[in-house]
Amino acid sequence: MDLPRFTAAAVQASPVYLDAAATVDKAVSLIGEAAGHGASLIVFPEVFVPGYPYWNWTMNPVQGSPWFERLYRSSIDLPGPQVDALREAARRHGVTVVIGVNERGAHSLGVLYNTLLTIGSDGELLGVHRKLVPTWAEKLTWTGGDGSSLKVHQTEIGPLGVLACGENTNTLARFALLAQGELVHAASYIALPVAPQDYDMADAIAVRTAAHSFEGKVFSVVACSTVSPQIVDLIAGEDAEIRTMLARPRSALSGVFGPDGRPVTEPLIDEEGIVYAEIDLAKCIQPKQMHDIVGHYNRFDVFQLQVDNRPRSALTFTAPPMAEPVPSAPKEEA
Repeated sequence: MDLPRFTAAAVQASPVYLDAAATVDKAVSLIGEAAGHGASLIVFPEVFVPGYPYWNWTMNPVQGSPWFERLYRSSIDLPGPQVDALREAARRHGVTVVIGVNERGAHSLGVLYNTLLTIGSDGELLGVHRKLVPTWAEKLTWTGGDGSSLKVHQTEIGPLGVLACGENTNTLARFALLAQGELVHAASYIALPVAPQDYDMADAIAVRTAAHSFEGKVFSVVACSTVSPQIVDLIAGEDAEIRTMLARPRSALSGVFGPDGRPVTEPLIDEEGIVYAEIDLAKCIQPKQMHDIVGHYNRFDVFQLQVDNRPRSALTFTAPPMAEPVPSAPKEEA
C-alpha cells in the first residue's frame, strides 16, 4: 500500500488590507514561491482575502458599521475573477491550495461568510467551507455556515479536511472530518492581538493543532495571518493604546504538526514567511494502532454522531414556482 509523501507549506502573511485584487495577486505570487520550493500543499490564513475585521474588537458596533460596508464592498463573489485567478495559479503550478476569503452571500447585501476554499492541483474548486460559528465579536460581521461543507476531499496528497480558526476547538466538527478518513488537516487562523491579556494566541494555536493531530493521528498544516503596519495604521489611526494592542507579540503561529502531536519542524511566530515540512502519511499507521478514535478505539454502540449535511437556504419552495402566464396575442378584427 503506497501512501503519499510530499512537502507542505504553511503561509504566514498579511493581506493587502481590504483590497481583494491586490491580495489575490500576493497569494498567486506566494503560491509560485512555495511551489518553487517543492510544496504540493499550500495553506493560507483565515479570511486572507481581503482581511480580518479587527474593528469588531476595537470599536463599538456603531463605529464599526462603516467598516463592515467597506469590507463587504472589498469581498469576493463565488464564482468570480479572484477565485478564477487562484484556481489558475493552483493549476499552473500543480499544487493543492487552501485559502481563506470573505465571501459575499448571493441572496443578501447583509451576508458575509468566513469561507475556506480548497482548490485541487488541476485547478478544480473542490470545497467551499463556510465557518460554522463566527467567534465572539466576529458575529458582528459573518453569517454562519451549515454542515454541507464538512467534507474530506480525496486529493493527490491524501484525504484533506479544513477548518477555520475557532472551529478547531469544536470537538464534533473535528471528529466529523476524522470519521471521513481525514489524514491531512488544514487549519487557517488570524493573528489575534486583541485577545484578553492572559491569552497567548501562539500557544493557543499550537495546543489546538497538537490536540487534533494527536487525537486523530493525522498531520496538521496550520497557517496564520500577521498584522501589517498598514492594518495598524488603518484600524488604530493615532490611538496609541490600540496601536500598542495590535503590535502585541505572540499573536500568530504557523507550522506543520505530526500524528504524535509534535511540530514536524520549528513553527514560525509573528513574522511573515513560509514554513515547509515533509509529510509522510505512512507515519499515521502505527500511532493509529494505539488510539484510533474513528475505529477500534471507540464504542459506536455507545456513542453516535449525527451530522445534518443538508445545505441551508433563506428560502425553500415546497413546489417549483409557477411560471408567469404568457399573454395571448390580441385577436384580429374580422
